[in-house]
Order: sequence, then C-alpha cells, then structure tokens
Amino acid sequence: MSERKYSYYIEDKAKTAVDRPRRFLEAFAAVLEHSSYRVALDAYTRMSAKCSRCASSCQLFEATADPRDIPCRRSEMLFRVYRRYFTPGGATRARLLGGFTLDEDYIDAMAEEYYRCTACRRCRKACPIGIDHGLVTHLARYLLSEAGVVPKALVVAVREQLQGVGNTSGIPVPALQDTCEFLQEEFRDIYNADVRFPIDVEGAEYVFFPAVSDYLLEPDTLMGNAAVMHFSQGSWTIGTANFDGINYGLFYSDRVMERICKKVAEEVKRLKGRKVLVGECGHATRSAWMLPAFLGADAPPVVNFLQYTCQAIQEGKLPLKGNAIEERVTYHDPCNIARAGRITEEPREILNAICQDFVEMTPNRTENYCCGGGGGTVSIDEIRAFRTKTMGKRKADQIRATGAKIVVAPCANCKKQLREVCEDNGLEDVQVVGLHDLVLKALDFGTEKKSEGRN
Repeated sequence: MSERKYSYYIEDKAKTAVDRPRRFLEAFAAVLEHSSYRVALDAYTRMSAKCSRCASSCQLFEATADPRDIPCRRSEMLFRVYRRYFTPGGATRARLLGGFTLDEDYIDAMAEEYYRCTACRRCRKACPIGIDHGLVTHLARYLLSEAGVVPKALVVAVREQLQGVGNTSGIPVPALQDTCEFLQEEFRDIYNADVRFPIDVEGAEYVFFPAVSDYLLEPDTLMGNAAVMHFSQGSWTIGTANFDGINYGLFYSDRVMERICKKVAEEVKRLKGRKVLVGECGHATRSAWMLPAFLGADAPPVVNFLQYTCQAIQEGKLPLKGNAIEERVTYHDPCNIARAGRITEEPREILNAICQDFVEMTPNRTENYCCGGGGGTVSIDEIRAFRTKTMGKRKADQIRATGAKIVVAPCANCKKQLREVCEDNGLEDVQVVGLHDLVLKALDFGTEKKSEGRN
C-alpha cells in the first residue's frame, strides 16, 4: 500500500479523512445503479486472468519495470473492490471469513496508480480477452473524484470553465475578440488577405470549438484554421458564450464531462448552428464525440478540423504550394483521435500534399506511443520529470529515430507535452507545431490576387 500522500492531489477539506472510503463506496453504488458500468465490470471481473500480456504494450511499464504499472494489475485494484462490496459472493465471504476492507491506504494507492496511467488504451489490443483497462482507469478516477481525490490542476481548470469566466484558460470575451481582430490584421499585413474570424454569426453550418489555449499560445494554428475556412468558403462562427473545446471531465469525472458537453451543445443551439467543428485538440474531439451519449438524437454532428481540411483538399478548394515544407517532418498520432477516433489517414494526406520530406514514426497510427502526458497528466506540472523523463522517453526516442526537425501534433495537450519532452531529452533543435501551422505556410495566397486581377 501507499506509504505517503501525493502532493498533487487535493481532498475535500469539508469532510474528514475517514469518510473517503465510505464516500468512494457510496459513489460506486450510485454509478452501478444509474449507468451501464456494471455490465462491463461483471464481464471483466469474471474473465480477468491477470496474465500480464498487456505489459508488453504499456510504455509506462516499459519505462519503469514496476509490477504495479502492469495494466491488468492496476485494473485488479478496482475489480477487488467491486467483488468485495458489490457481488453476492464477495459480500458473503466477507461476512463469514473477513478479509479485504477498503481503507485510507488503499484509496491513496489507487489515487497514485490510476493517475500514473495516461489512459492511452494502447494495452487494449494486447488483452486476449478484450478488457479495456483504459475504461477501468476512467471509472476509477471518476469514483476517486467523488471521494474528493483528484489532481488540483484538473479541478482548477474545470471550476474556471463551469463557474468562472467559462473557459479553462480564464480568457474573457473582450480578450477573445482582441485576439481575433489582431489575427485578422496579421493576415492583411503578412498575406494581404481579408481573412475573417466570424463571431456570433447565427445560422452558420459550423460552430468552432478549439482548445481555448490556442487563443493565447497557438496563433499560427488558428490562422491556419481560418485560412482553410476562407479558401473553402466554409460557413462557420465562434461563439462568445462558449468558445472552449477543452473538456477535462473526460479525465476524471463523467458528471463534469456531461455538463461541459451540454454547454457545447447549448452554444450550437443558441447560434442556430448545425455542426460542432473541433480544432486541433484530441480530447476535445473525443469528448465531443460523446455528445450522443448525453443528448441522444438531439446531439449535433461533430467534425474534427483535420477531417474538414482533408476533404477541402480532396475537393480542390485549397490552393496549396506543393512541397512547400522543406524540412523533414514527422507526425505524432494523438491517442484520443487515433486509437479512440480512428483519424489516422486524413492528416497524412494533408502532410503528403505539402511536405517534401515526410517520415513516419515507428510504430504509428493506432499503435503509436502516447506523448507521455495523456489522461490529463500534462496539466500537472509537479510531475513534469515523471511525464517527460519516464513516460516521455519512449516518445523522445521515437522522434530522434526519425531525424525529423518538425513534429506535427494536432492536439493542444500533446504539443505542450512534446515540447517539454524535447527540452528535457536533448531534442532542443526539434520544433513541435500544429498541422494547420504548416497548412498556413503551404497555402498560396497569391492565387486569390491573380483571380481578382482576372475579374
């Protein structure tokens, strides 16, 4: 069991520490009653073999060689609680023979082990009986959060989104508008182009939800997004009531995830839009794909920007300068859009259309390694060394082997993590960018001027 409490967790100080096991079990009972998790747990706990074949696909275990990092052993921690307290056989054995009791030490051990996991789900394919250990991690975190145990960084971001100004970065609407106006001026000054960021336009086909941090940190990604919509003549808008696609509820609480998903749908409805257009953010896309689970048939369709841009290229709508990107480029597949969403070929079609020297990581696509900061751990700065040196070393080795000078990562969390991985593993000459950063460089704004001259 854990012998120490971890500094990057917070507890509900309004409750005494002795309440945590009770609160965990009460939450577990409620979740089993009001969701479909029981079906999965019944199957998993009956089939679980603890054969450890999943270890061969887990980059955490590969880095630590610590038995507690074997996915099936970690899952067994929750299965043990389920069998003891929520199956007739477990309850009977406990009354007659005693044995395991959920206590504070066990809660602490679960907190550490379930937040060491990045929930990348790479282990899922390796399990011979199909147990989804990433789903088990997700459920365990949900139950821990109901007991008051959750990383502080996730809580702070979500509170700002749900109770503060409405987004995880605390950006007020005037700052959003100023950023968009500044980027429009950049288009005029740099490209002599009138590219707009439409705000609060009713009836647009797409309502745009990037990772809100893009408005602070990734201007080239946003400019690439806007340029694609400009040339493709797409109908889109940014809403001032909600312009953040980030959903950290995916990493620790179904209740929070549902509330944030519904805010997205409410903004689409307010603006009379038809579809959700998600920017370069893996978990924002994956959580948006869950809208039907919370809204049913009323959920708006969801499109990731990679899908939109790829289709625009296929339809000949984007004037691209072929082989515009001369440096060697490689591509990182974010877990939440590759393994979970199966968006793998669209970004490669885009890169092959604009890059002179595009090389693959090995392995790639659905087999690719996590950036090392998945599952929300990228936001926990207290564990940077663990994220970048332990979890991130395998990714650093992957990048180094390609010889690439540019790593494309179409996910805000992956970009932050990979930049830190490169800094901490001797890859300072490698640049980490979004895919639309390169699309922006490859677009030929001169064709628009030529067309205007002919008219």
